[in-house]
Amino acid sequence: MSGGDWDDERLGDWMKAHVPGFAGPIQAERFAGGQSNPTYQLKTPGRSYVLRRKPSGVLLKGAHAVEREARVIGALRKVGFPVPELHGLCMDDAVIGSWFYVMEMVEGRIFWDSAFSVLPTAERGACFDAMNATLARLHQVDFRAIGLEDYGRVGGYVERQVRRWSTQYVEDEAAGRNAHMDRLVEWLSKNVPADDETSIVHGDYRVDNLIYHPSEPRVLAVLDWELSTLGHPLADFAYHAMMFRMPPKIIGGIRGVDLAATGLPDEAAYVAAYCRRTGRAGLPALDYYVAFNMFRFAAILHGIRGRLIRGTAASAEAADLSSHFEEVAELAWQQATKTAPAV
Repeated sequence: MSGGDWDDERLGDWMKAHVPGFAGPIQAERFAGGQSNPTYQLKTPGRSYVLRRKPSGVLLKGAHAVEREARVIGALRKVGFPVPELHGLCMDDAVIGSWFYVMEMVEGRIFWDSAFSVLPTAERGACFDAMNATLARLHQVDFRAIGLEDYGRVGGYVERQVRRWSTQYVEDEAAGRNAHMDRLVEWLSKNVPADDETSIVHGDYRVDNLIYHPSEPRVLAVLDWELSTLGHPLADFAYHAMMFRMPPKIIGGIRGVDLAATGLPDEAAYVAAYCRRTGRAGLPALDYYVAFNMFRFAAILHGIRGRLIRGTAASAEAADLSSHFEEVAELAWQQATKTAPAV
């Protein structure tokens, strides 16, 4: 972790004016990781805070919207959903050079793989189930009742997302074509399920975006709301649940893991738990939603490959990610062929 590239005194003045009980001086340390919105721990003699900011420089319109993150965190906190307490949002570039918000530093455990491999086998199932319970709870929050009725468009989420990522894939000619992706562009658009619903969706719900209680199998905070919006809850659940169909080398998948020996439920039991908590009889379109999410992920990897070819993404991490493109595209098509004949 490294310090912040700002004037600590100016930030301290803002904190004094907006954060009750604040007393400096500030020591800033940046969290390591791939967050597109840089995130820092702010240490003071009395307590620690977390600051999340837009990157410096020219940004794409609508990207890195920390103000949206602050809004959804503040709204969910009011109904007791596990998110950090929001202390304040600053939309004045003069303070640290970009917009930012400050929230509480939640102390607890972060796990980096979906199998909870660092835990004793007997403790893993309860922590795994807590992921399910927390996401089910999010999808049942009445977004209108907490003032988020305009946080996104109501209805048509999956259709819009399919169109968006299909366009991204097709227009990036430098990254090349893939037969599975070409089939998916057509198949996904023709087979959008009719079960349209709207809820708050996290957009990137994974185990490493959760903070657990230091000793209990309980989620204290859900982090990284950058991709949150109003959308289809089953698409959000399927993004999370596709860990069952992804290999461990790709975004923490658990396909091929001996789940029973590891103390974890299989996919059917995990889906049943979500359905029980959300009052559903089942998820008949799950294969579609998993195919869609794998397609979306493959389109992202395709975009990374395009940036590598154009010389605008040169990191080893980018090269490694893009190397999984063909495999993820094939996995996505396998999900599609579970539900309908090939087109």
